[in-house]
Amino acid sequence: MTLIDVLTAVVLILVSALIVFLIFYLGKITRSIQDLQKDISVLSDRLEPLVSSLSDLTSKLSDLSDQAKKQLEATKGIVFSVKDRVDKILEFEEKIRAGIDGPVMGVINQFKAISNGVSTFLSYLKK
Repeated sequence: MTLIDVLTAVVLILVSALIVFLIFYLGKITRSIQDLQKDISVLSDRLEPLVSSLSDLTSKLSDLSDQAKKQLEATKGIVFSVKDRVDKILEFEEKIRAGIDGPVMGVINQFKAISNGVSTFLSYLKK
C-alpha cells in the first residue's frame, strides 16, 4: 500500500463519517422544523378565535359609535329647537312690553295728575 492509498482510505472514512453526522444533524433539524411547525399551527388555532372576536368587537364598537352620533345629532336638534322657541318667547314678551309700556305709563301719569289735582283741590278747600 502506498501513501496515496492510505490517504485515500482515510479521506473516504472521514467523508463517510461526515455524511453520517450530516444525516444525523439533518434529522435533528427536520425534527426542530416539525416542532416549530406544530407550534405555529397551535398558535394559529388560538389566534383565529381571537381575530374573530376582535372583528366582532370592532363591528359592535362601530355600531355603537354610529348610534352615539345619531343621538348627539338628535340632542343638538332638540337644543336648537328649544333655543329658537325661547328666543321667540322673549321677542314676544319684548313686543308686549313695548306695546303696553307706553299706554300704561300714560294712564299712570294721568292718575298721578288727577291725584295731584285732587290733593291740591282738597288742600285749597281746607284753607
